Amino acid sequence: MPKLAVSGKGGVGKTTWAALLAGAYAKRGDKVLAIDADPSPCLANALGFPPELAREIVPIAEMEELIYERTGAKPGTTGGYFRLNPRVDDIPERFSATHRGIRLLQLGHVEKGGSGCICPESTLLKALVTYLLLGRRDVVILDMYAGTEHLGRGTAQAVDAFLIVVEPSARSLATARQMEQLARDINIPRLYVLANRVRNQADHDFIVANSPKLPLLGVLPEDAAVLEADRLGLPVYEHAPALLAEAERVAKELDKISSA
Repeated sequence: MPKLAVSGKGGVGKTTWAALLAGAYAKRGDKVLAIDADPSPCLANALGFPPELAREIVPIAEMEELIYERTGAKPGTTGGYFRLNPRVDDIPERFSATHRGIRLLQLGHVEKGGSGCICPESTLLKALVTYLLLGRRDVVILDMYAGTEHLGRGTAQAVDAFLIVVEPSARSLATARQMEQLARDINIPRLYVLANRVRNQADHDFIVANSPKLPLLGVLPEDAAVLEADRLGLPVYEHAPALLAEAERVAKELDKISSA
């Protein structure tokens, strides 16, 4: 089953792409585990989770009792002794919610003073991501923000595709080039670009000319149905059939990549 990391500059549509891919895989009957790793989680909304169900999903990084139970240390502490290989295999089923065949889990954000933070929260999240990528038979879609924080050298090889979402703007493409370097730094082997809000051929050409020199795997046009789905609280994959068709095509391409 494909393991996918979706990232990009804030606001470019990475969550839209993540939700569409989740819908595409769920529609064909695959078990789908969607992971919201963005500090400002909004994947539940894009997947059309009812508000009362979405509120039941507590980000793992905010579960102080769980972190203490599994690591032996209180959140927010650094140094000292705590378990570096905490148990995580029961977390996806216990602390997620399922809607229309898609299971959703939120990782949450670790507050830290520096990039080299070694703390109980970070240790638990990284152990969880390792398990999700290496120990699950689901399709796993990791909706990240502009970085690779939740991935490390130990899990990079397990990602079938690192998908960098861009739009036809200089800032999003500059971020994409930075993300390509971050991904290569931890040896993620398969990197691809997904485009969003492409209005015309000029937008397409701008992306091709200015994006990282990576394969352009999929292109979504500007579509008012995305905003309508958000306002109505509907799954974007059901309310925007033209976009779902493109996500289904990309899913087939990703099948070939993951089985290669």
